[in-house]
Amino acid sequence: MPRPIIDVEECTGCGICTDTCPNDVLDIVQDIATVINEDSCTACGDCMEECPMAAIIEIEED
Repeated sequence: MPRPIIDVEECTGCGICTDTCPNDVLDIVQDIATVINEDSCTACGDCMEECPMAAIIEIEED
């Protein structure tokens, strides 16, 4: 199942991804988007599509 990875160099902590995620997978922690509930991620891609900084990618894990 894919999981989101945050590029901390690019993330501005705007919160758009946390507002967009339908499963509360992400939260802003110390001004950076952070995966807090990885098991709830359905790999919908909404967070990646909405991130204005393109700071989120998904990687495939077994």
